[in-house]
Amino acid sequence: QAQLAEYGGGLVQAGGSLRLSCVVSGRTPYHMAWFRQAPGKEREFVAGIIASASTTLYADSAKGRFAASRDNAKNTMYLQMNSLKPEDPAVYYCAASSRGFGAQTQTFEYWGLGTRVTVSS
Repeated sequence: QAQLAEYGGGLVQAGGSLRLSCVVSGRTPYHMAWFRQAPGKEREFVAGIIASASTTLYADSAKGRFAASRDNAKNTMYLQMNSLKPEDPAVYYCAASSRGFGAQTQTFEYWGLGTRVTVSS
């Protein structure tokens, strides 16, 4: 059973940067991903990284602006978000999977409680 905790959310100006962290405990390493959910919208995939960190996957909205990385020695995954836009505000969730990797919420069996990102224009 994994436990995930996200850190680093907050308020940032449009065009600014923010780095999110996710600390995971349990049987590591897992395949991991970031999802986000804005009010009134479904949870959507943002970025993911496999257990070995050799492969990353990004949503079109994140390509070129966000970067997922991980430090398995620290059991931590990161999401560096640059050039934040007014459409980026949401609760960002960290997710972990022991059974596969992809962009679907169903793939991930462990979830954090989320951290809120707000972008001011």
